[in-house]
Amino acid sequence: MLNKNKLIPVSLLTGYLGAGKTTVLNHVLANQQGYKVAVIVNDIGEVNIDASLIAKGGNVTQKDGDLVPLSNGCICCTLKVDLMNQIIDLAKSKRFDYILIEASGICEPGPIAGSICMLDGTDKNVKLPGVAYLDSITTVVDAKRMADEFGSGAALLNDNLDEEDIENLLIQQIEYCTTIVLNKIDEVTDKEKADVLDVIKALQPKAKIIETTYGQVDVGEILSTNNFDYEKILESAGWIQAMEREGENSETLHDEHEEHEHHHDHDEHEHHHHDHDDHDEHEHHHHDHDEHEHHHHDHDEHDEHEHHGHHHHHHHHDEGEAEEYGISTFVYQNVKPFEKNKFERFVFAKWPKEVIRAKGLFWITEDPDTAYIFEQSGKQKTATDDGLWIAAFPEKDKQEILALNPDIAAAWHPVYGDRVNKLVFIGRKMDKEAIIKALDECIAE
Repeated sequence: MLNKNKLIPVSLLTGYLGAGKTTVLNHVLANQQGYKVAVIVNDIGEVNIDASLIAKGGNVTQKDGDLVPLSNGCICCTLKVDLMNQIIDLAKSKRFDYILIEASGICEPGPIAGSICMLDGTDKNVKLPGVAYLDSITTVVDAKRMADEFGSGAALLNDNLDEEDIENLLIQQIEYCTTIVLNKIDEVTDKEKADVLDVIKALQPKAKIIETTYGQVDVGEILSTNNFDYEKILESAGWIQAMEREGENSETLHDEHEEHEHHHDHDEHEHHHHDHDDHDEHEHHHHDHDEHEHHHHDHDEHDEHEHHGHHHHHHHHDEGEAEEYGISTFVYQNVKPFEKNKFERFVFAKWPKEVIRAKGLFWITEDPDTAYIFEQSGKQKTATDDGLWIAAFPEKDKQEILALNPDIAAAWHPVYGDRVNKLVFIGRKMDKEAIIKALDECIAE
C-alpha cells in the first residue's frame, strides 16, 4: 500500500515543442503558494534552453540546487536512470516538498511515468528506495497547432521529425495524462477551439481540460492534485473506453448475434494476456530509436499481422458518435481471422485518411496461435506480437485459466476460443460502413 505521507509528490509536465510548457512552468513557479519546488528540466540538445529560460524567471536556479537540467537525451529512454537518480537525490535532500518535471517536447509520458512509479516503494521486487510518488501528468496542447493538424489538415513539420511522428506523439501525449492545458486559445476561432476540444475528448475523455492563454494556470491544477492512478490512466484513453462500451453493448446483443457473442467481453482478457497498455507507449518512440522502428515503412515481419478485419455487427458503437464536428468512435469486431495480404493492402493502400486513431487486437490465418496488437496514430501504423491466445495454451493451463476467469469462459467461442479481431476507430467524418466493408473483405475465405 502506498503511504504518500512519507514520499515527495512529483508532477510531470509534457507537451509538444512550442506548446508552452516552459511558460506554464514559470507561471506555476511564480505562484508557488508556499511550496518549495525543485524543478527538473529535460532537453534533448546539448544546451538546455528551457532550463536557461526558467532560471531567467528567478524563481529557481542551478546555483541554489533547485533547478536540475538533464540535457543531451530524453528522460523517457536514454536519460531514464539519470532522472531516477535526480529524483532520489532531491527527495533525500529534504529541502523540497515538491518536484516538478518538464519533459522534452518529443518525450512520451508513459515511460517517464513508469520510471517515477518505480520510486514509490510499492514494488518489493525493485531494489530502489521509496522516496517519491507521481501526483499528476499535465499535457500542454497548442490550440493553434492542433487546429491545423486535426482541423484544416495542415502539416506540422518541426526539427527532424516527420509529420507522421508528430501526429503520433501528440496523440500519445494527449492519451496519457490526467490534465490537459489547452494553451493559446486566443489564436483560434471559437469553431476551431470547439473542433480541437472535440478531438481531445475523443482521444482522452477522462482528463480535466483547462483552457488558457500565455500558460496561466491555477497552481492547484498542477500541484498536489492527487489525480494520478496508474491503473485508471491505463484505462482512460478514448480507444479503451470505446472497447469497454462495446463490451457492455455486446452483452445486450447476445441473442441477436449468437455466433459473435464471445468477442465482446474481451476487455479484461485483453489486459489479462497482453498487458499492452503500459508497453504500447514505449513502442513507438519518435526519436528514431532502433528498437521502436516497426512502423509501417519497416514492417517486414509485422505487416502480416496488421490485418485485422472485423466484420459485421459490432460496428454499432455509435454512442461515441459526434456530433457537431464529426468526431466519432466505433468498434469493429469479428472472430474470424484476417488474411495477411488482404489486410496489408487495406493498411498500406486503402487506409482512410479520416481515421485519427485506431487500436486493438487481431489474428491472422498464417499464425493462428498468436495475438497481435495493431495501433495507428496519424500516419504511423504498427503491429506487435503480444503472445499466445489462451486457446493456444496447453489444455490443462487453458482449463485453469477459464476456471479462474468466468468472464473469459462466458465469452469463449466453441470454435475460435478467445481469438478475436477487435479494433477501435476514432476519426473525423469517417465513412464507417466503408471501413467495415473494407475490413470484412480482409477476412479469410
